Amino acid sequence: MDTSFSGEVFEWRGPSPFYWVLLSEDAVDYVRGRASEATYGWGAIPVCVRIGDSGWETSLLPRSGGYALPLRKDVRLREQLSDGDTVAVGLSVAPRRGRSANSPGPAS
Repeated sequence: MDTSFSGEVFEWRGPSPFYWVLLSEDAVDYVRGRASEATYGWGAIPVCVRIGDSGWETSLLPRSGGYALPLRKDVRLREQLSDGDTVAVGLSVAPRRGRSANSPGPAS
């Protein structure tokens, strides 16, 4: 992982509930410095993420001048995360290098 940060898990209740973590300012600076090699549109940035023993690929979405990291349900359950918890996150921008923009990536 190229950067790490801690953030608070929060629930967004849209059409379906989802959980997120906002990136720290340092993590946002790291992502912005590498965004052009990875973005595939709409400001989404593909990343590799590690929380505890769980690693996966996802995409950051722009939010409030920074980025929000979506938390997969299986990861939340495995790592026992809920709304309001503070979590340590390891993160690397994942350049596309030709892979499909809708590739789900590995789940570990």
